[in-house]
Amino acid sequence: MTPATSRDKLPPGIAGEWVGFTEGGQNPWRILDQTRYYTNAYIVRDGQILLGRKKRGIGLNYYNGFGGKVEVGESSKQAARRELEEEAGITAPLDQVGTLLFTKEGVEWTFHINIYRAEEYEGEIVETEEMCPEWFPVSRIPYDRMWGSDKYWLPLVLSKKPFIGRTDFDADNHLQKWWFGHDGGAVSA
Repeated sequence: MTPATSRDKLPPGIAGEWVGFTEGGQNPWRILDQTRYYTNAYIVRDGQILLGRKKRGIGLNYYNGFGGKVEVGESSKQAARRELEEEAGITAPLDQVGTLLFTKEGVEWTFHINIYRAEEYEGEIVETEEMCPEWFPVSRIPYDRMWGSDKYWLPLVLSKKPFIGRTDFDADNHLQKWWFGHDGGAVSA
């Protein structure tokens, strides 16, 4: 990552000062009027990370964290806890480590995803109708079976480094443009 700050390189939806950032892609940023709020949670312990293979919906057959839509009346953290229990059968003391703004061609809103991490959990990990959980050594994360941007920000989750990012994907799930920053800043309202 580049050790610099830059206000003129910030993508739509990102504000603040950043010590480090990485970016790529030639396409202009997609600008969408609607935003929907989601969560994603990761369990990291003993040199391993718990990922789930998506069994339905956007990202089918990709490995990802456990999460979903924030429902009316619940906080992002409450949603993350609920989704982790619904998708993996476990509960965990989650801490927010990042925020990802994500767009996909053919979907007419921006996904605003708060990213959480825990090192402990309670309960028995189970496969559900939505996710098939699997442990991976952090040295062998299956990035080739994940969203193309995960290789840029998941290492920040592993290192507990707060981050913010923006990604745009085409209709075939190919990464078109990305920007990730760490150490400062905030999501604009």
